[in-house]
Amino acid sequence: EAITNVVRHSGTDTCRVVIHRRADELAVEITDRGRGHGQGPDSGYGLVGMRERAALLHGEFSAAPLPGGGFRVAARLPFPTGVR
Repeated sequence: EAITNVVRHSGTDTCRVVIHRRADELAVEITDRGRGHGQGPDSGYGLVGMRERAALLHGEFSAAPLPGGGFRVAARLPFPTGVR
């Protein structure tokens, strides 16, 4: 969803995707240097949906404009107990 938002709204043709698999969680960060819509971090159904899905998995979610332009979406999702 975050990458789709880059394509639809950022006005740039690139983004940075970082994925970290840790012992107990998966962390994902998507950043771009585009223009975005200039709206707040809670605008649009895509961000709301990502926030809701992260909450259902007992994870953390953030989305906000970056200082100097661009946008960042990040999520940390814990692994269910017993998953390695």
